[in-house]
Amino acid sequence: MQTVRQIAEQIVAREGGFVNDPDDPGGATNFGVTIHTIRRLGLDLDGDGQVDVADVRALTRAQATDIFIEHYFRRPRIAEVPEALQASLFDMYVNAGANAVTILQTVLCEMGYKIGVDGVLGPQSLAAVRDAAAPDPLHLVDAYGIARRNYYFRLADRRAASRKYARTRAGGKGGWIKRAEEFMSPRFHLSDAAFQERVREWG
Repeated sequence: MQTVRQIAEQIVAREGGFVNDPDDPGGATNFGVTIHTIRRLGLDLDGDGQVDVADVRALTRAQATDIFIEHYFRRPRIAEVPEALQASLFDMYVNAGANAVTILQTVLCEMGYKIGVDGVLGPQSLAAVRDAAAPDPLHLVDAYGIARRNYYFRLADRRAASRKYARTRAGGKGGWIKRAEEFMSPRFHLSDAAFQERVREWG
């Protein structure tokens, strides 16, 4: 199995370098680390007394990896979920923060577990996810991957400016959808026709 550092390095590679897209509510980002995270952590990387876009630019790949491991894997307790689910949940936490856990908790509720949906992996949620994964971890991994994909679709449904992340200019699957499907079994990937039908109303 991959180590958490290997998974984090893959996330950093997937996120890419510096971007400051006005359509992205996350603001300036480098290797997937947003300016909001840089400010929350007080990382004045250029030593000018301010934490701003210049510090986002100054972030290194190694620093981003360390941030993800500590603040997006260890602290949210992702290390305590079944190993088969860790990579997808970790990747989603980097991409969507506590929403990653909210999505998982919603899936567990739909499976009949009586837990709160609060974006926090507490004792009840951890017990539920372990129990749900026990018969067949891949079943839960796939259910979570599908829920991730649906989350991205709903974001794009509500916000036209976000649709470019879910659908390419050529009309195919965008980065968000490919990212979700990377963590699920191929049989659950949307066919091109099914994808086109799902986004048809976007125009």
